[in-house]
Amino acid sequence: MHIQMQGIYKSFGTNHVLSGVDFELREGEVHALMGENGAGKSTLMNILIGLHQRDEGVIRIDGKETYFPNPKEAERAGIAFIHQELNIWPDMTVLENLFIGKEMTTKWGLLSTKQMKTLAKAQFDKLSVDIPFQREAGECSVGQQQMIEIAKALMTDAKVIVMDEPTAALTEREIRKLFDVIAALKKEGVSIVYISHRMEEIFEICDRITVMRDGKTVDTKDIPHTNFDEVVKKMVGRELTERYPQRNPSPGDVVLEVKNATRKGLFENVSFQVRSGEIVGFSGLMGSGRTEIMRALFGLDHLDSGEIWIKGKKAHIRKPDDAVKRGIGFITEDRKDEGLLLDFSIRENMVLPSLSGFTSKGFINGKREKDFVDLLVKRLQIKTQSAETAAGDLSGGNQQKVVIAKWVGIGPKVLILDEPTRGVDVGAKREIYQLMNELTERGVAIIMVSSELPEVLGMSDRILVVHEGEISGELSSEEATQEKIMTLATGGQ
Repeated sequence: MHIQMQGIYKSFGTNHVLSGVDFELREGEVHALMGENGAGKSTLMNILIGLHQRDEGVIRIDGKETYFPNPKEAERAGIAFIHQELNIWPDMTVLENLFIGKEMTTKWGLLSTKQMKTLAKAQFDKLSVDIPFQREAGECSVGQQQMIEIAKALMTDAKVIVMDEPTAALTEREIRKLFDVIAALKKEGVSIVYISHRMEEIFEICDRITVMRDGKTVDTKDIPHTNFDEVVKKMVGRELTERYPQRNPSPGDVVLEVKNATRKGLFENVSFQVRSGEIVGFSGLMGSGRTEIMRALFGLDHLDSGEIWIKGKKAHIRKPDDAVKRGIGFITEDRKDEGLLLDFSIRENMVLPSLSGFTSKGFINGKREKDFVDLLVKRLQIKTQSAETAAGDLSGGNQQKVVIAKWVGIGPKVLILDEPTRGVDVGAKREIYQLMNELTERGVAIIMVSSELPEVLGMSDRILVVHEGEISGELSSEEATQEKIMTLATGGQ
């Protein structure tokens, strides 16, 4: 399938999102679409599949002008979209999610569960996924939900697949498997639009790259004819001197100590310390228990046994409010369902955990609140026309920045960051890294859970590796390598 999009314009009210974008997808190619958060990448693809209608411009598919009225029609024509924000029905089973709206039936009109399981198992085997079909999707990790979405798209026999940040929640092993599947699809003539902020992936699997900035096409090039620095400069309009800002840690006293924390079936006898002013990275494969440990520390889930100590005092954390009162902030990996109230404004989301700090005698000090919000919007370079914009109207990366701002605002002693740069562009990543450095310089203890090994290596002072619910090893920043982390993550010594 050959797709040409020419002179595409799109505005939402007074917000001009696309201003004459050109994009071409050839048959059997993997085409990277890159740009900062808010550049218009997802909007362009949503116009292609009919989720949004263009204001101006022409779309041709195999030489014929084609405009889909809705995503269902696009899917029927052979275009599948794996969205960055997962379209999972949490109360339905994995199998039901895979076949929602496309249920298979017997000749008598009854559901053919056997037939659906056979087809689903074939796709899961391709992706090396092992998730029980009868499990409720809401009980799956974000990474597992991502693999369900990928499998669902592959089952449509699509000629074009749009992948928007498909590896954001995946670990190295799942990513390698996905790349194998992409290579096989390419050989079959399937075209793939690959939207990602992970530069290494772009240069490994893509044939061409189109860079967007501020709703416009900046350039399209064959991958062999460009490089990392050139792409970054085109994306952000400036050069980034270093990918990871230099750290000069000087850890102080122990702020957080965890002793023999256990939640049966998920993690066991987990013990570690985090000092003021240091970043401790947590690495491990999907399902290893990293996120589950953090959820229990924050009181989202209960501990069966074990102790949490904060600044030398035993802390009884049974719910998130207990954690917040003791100075713990938690940026969850699932920003849409757990990190934000999407119908609330940016301002309302940012001040929610620290509202008492703006309140006196039952009244909110509007000026202090506004100054606080304006400062964080500017500091994190959140792209918005107003702090009163609903969080759900922001791009994924800008939503992530709002979540970070929300917890920075409580003045935390300990800040837990679970996949802090998931779906965030290279320029914004550096902003987040610099903010992490500033926080540690002020004595904040940071725990960073990340599936990106370069990020773990680039930002951590110490690295703890989790394997099957236990800490399998600790590495200093000096001795850590990707190979050593993966060895520990897979149960090696």
